[in-house]
Amino acid sequence: MEKKLFGYPHFDENGEEILTTYDNEYRDMMMDVRVYRMKKGETRTFLRDAEETAVLLLSGDVVYTWNGNEEKAHRTDVFTDGPYALHVCAGTKVTVTAESDTEILVQCTKNETVFDAKLYRPEDAPWGYSCVGKFGNVAKRRVNTIFDKDIAPWSNMVLGEVLNDRGNWSGFLPHRHPQPELYYFKFDRPEGFGASFVGDDVFKSVDNSFSAIPGGRLHPQSAAPGFQMYTCWMIRHLDGNPWLQSTRNEDEAYLWLHDAKF
Repeated sequence: MEKKLFGYPHFDENGEEILTTYDNEYRDMMMDVRVYRMKKGETRTFLRDAEETAVLLLSGDVVYTWNGNEEKAHRTDVFTDGPYALHVCAGTKVTVTAESDTEILVQCTKNETVFDAKLYRPEDAPWGYSCVGKFGNVAKRRVNTIFDKDIAPWSNMVLGEVLNDRGNWSGFLPHRHPQPELYYFKFDRPEGFGASFVGDDVFKSVDNSFSAIPGGRLHPQSAAPGFQMYTCWMIRHLDGNPWLQSTRNEDEAYLWLHDAKF
């Protein structure tokens, strides 16, 4: 059966948007990833018995509660403020209470390793520009890494974010790695769009759409002129083969661009 690479999910009547699960058509991602819209005053509880969980604030005001701790977090939107993400091990109960209309993304994967919970704040994952001045300056984008193997060696996941400058590319040069990766897109205007490439397949990325990228496939992407594009990037480590910066392999056909003058 042809693997599904792209998705246009919708929020149901309970405010849940399902991206990938362990048994839907995107099971190769090996992650359960969902987005929730919460009304002011609404509370959601997350507790996975055999899975680690990360709860990323996309927009709004929340109170995180876990292990006897409580902390408020605010994010105007993904284009304005940095991330808050609570990362917990299996068996840890997390409660999120919305103090305004809010969106959160919840990323889970199987992992029975016990580790201390951590709330990552904007200062823990600062935005940094990548590819400034290279490739005609059209691949310049801001990137943060909330956690990866270097930051959280006990985790089976990677969580980070990218902000494309208007009309620019990201994931460039075209690159691949053995581990599966999920991209979740948002745009600063509802009519915003871009293009997401997975190998030779390409689709129109729009607000709240996603790409499910199997290991080994090239995956650059671009935003249309006039629109700022946000990507939440999530990687699932393979057993004995975690994702590291060194496993990001740029395609040899495009290496000449590193020395090209524009």
